[in-house]
Amino acid sequence: MKQSDYIKRMDIQELRKQMFISQFFLMVLSFVGSFLLFDSFLEQWQQLFHWNSKDIIFYGILPGFIIVSIDLLLTYTLPAKYYDDDGINEKLFANQPIWFIISISFLVAVTEEMLFRGVIQSTYGYWVASILFALIHFRYLKKPVLLVSILLVSFYLGYLFHITNNLAVTITAHFIVDVLLGFFIRFKREVWVR
Repeated sequence: MKQSDYIKRMDIQELRKQMFISQFFLMVLSFVGSFLLFDSFLEQWQQLFHWNSKDIIFYGILPGFIIVSIDLLLTYTLPAKYYDDDGINEKLFANQPIWFIISISFLVAVTEEMLFRGVIQSTYGYWVASILFALIHFRYLKKPVLLVSILLVSFYLGYLFHITNNLAVTITAHFIVDVLLGFFIRFKREVWVR
């Protein structure tokens, strides 16, 4: 059975369950990986998180809006088939309450950035983390536009971490992207139907 057929058969509860399981798995990998790879577990995590309003605004919020703007521009200029992710995002975000979109976007941003920037990039470097980040979005591997898009976003987030060494920055950027695109999916019917 093709992935797209399997997804079409999943109800929203099953899709949510699978998403939460995958995020839990990534969080466990983050903690186990950091415990095994970091010289000092707690100290290194503390060094990776620090509040710097200027960095969060200029390297977190602003890049998040830039990524979303480019993504929306491409969504409306390229044929729809290039941005078809087999309906996963549509099913996950359409008709969902705002609190759910915010919560899931935050959860995904935290878990993915902790693993890919916090553990993998800190230990193995920018290239390895960025490529692995793109590969976990395996449903995009046979969709060239989505694959290139996720690769560019991955390298951009990796670069933001490289220049700031601050997970608060990349979590913010990742959250902005996910929550705004989630809102776009949630509200696009209401906006465009009127």
